Amino acid sequence: MLGSERNGSLICRASETVREQEIVTENDQEHLLQLLEVGNATREWQSMMDKTTPNMTYQAWRHEPETGPVVYRSRTIFEDASPDIVRDFFWDDEFRPKWDFMLANFKTLDDDTRTGTMIVHWRKKFPFFCSDREYIIGRRIWESGNKYYCVTKGVPYPALPKRDKPRRVELYFSSWVIRAVESRKGDGQSSACEVSLVHYEDMGIPKDVAKLGVRHGMWGAVKKLNSGLRAYQTARKSDSSLSRIAQMARITTVLNMDSTESSTEDEDRSRAMGYARRQRDNLRMDWKWVVVGGVALACGLHTGVIGKALLAGAGQRLARR
Repeated sequence: MLGSERNGSLICRASETVREQEIVTENDQEHLLQLLEVGNATREWQSMMDKTTPNMTYQAWRHEPETGPVVYRSRTIFEDASPDIVRDFFWDDEFRPKWDFMLANFKTLDDDTRTGTMIVHWRKKFPFFCSDREYIIGRRIWESGNKYYCVTKGVPYPALPKRDKPRRVELYFSSWVIRAVESRKGDGQSSACEVSLVHYEDMGIPKDVAKLGVRHGMWGAVKKLNSGLRAYQTARKSDSSLSRIAQMARITTVLNMDSTESSTEDEDRSRAMGYARRQRDNLRMDWKWVVVGGVALACGLHTGVIGKALLAGAGQRLARR
């Protein structure tokens, strides 16, 4: 565990420079907020979906930059759900396999009980034409007022060297803002929970296959996500104990957004712009596969919504990937 005497601490062992570069920092939280700025003139968001069920509303958009992977943004409102339970649900890897069939196994590599920072290892099952993928994910939660800022991203981890298989996904950013909102019941109660998500990643799979898979698999994946949340709510009602990982979700870094904006507005803006430029430089790659929340595209691929001919063609190109 990070910060524990038994296992030592990656953060404590690392220099300040390595800490800033390799672990989740406020720069990442600022990057999330910048991507969620709908009015940003440098990004054009294309509407992909707008659907409603009795207990959920879902909207999704896509931005295709000139270079780098497609960026997906979504807004989900879960009726009769609290921000705390949704926060725990997204963090809880022990429960995730019950609704995310792609997750083959997981392991917590390090955690810091002071800041809530975690480093986790995921291996995900992929379609027949390519090998499984693995992720080394750093994650951390900030809290301000009634909002949670949950950041997850790919991070280096020298203690676990890369292998040929499973192929490691190094470029990964999937983060969201969680807050309580008024229910559509019209009763004036803030009994619903809004999740604003931004996601992009590079899995080394052709962009045309990715876009088709996302389009066909997105809604099915979102419905599985909603079912998983409802099952999690039920499980928590019958069992008040929390997994170790869910406990870590409750360790947050408190932000004073108003104070920060008023006292260091120019400095923060400059730092966020510099970080965004570095991100754009890092995203310049030839082929991308972007998955909404790590689930939607593979749902489309696994359930056969993409034609066999397309899969066969992709398989020929990806046989050695």
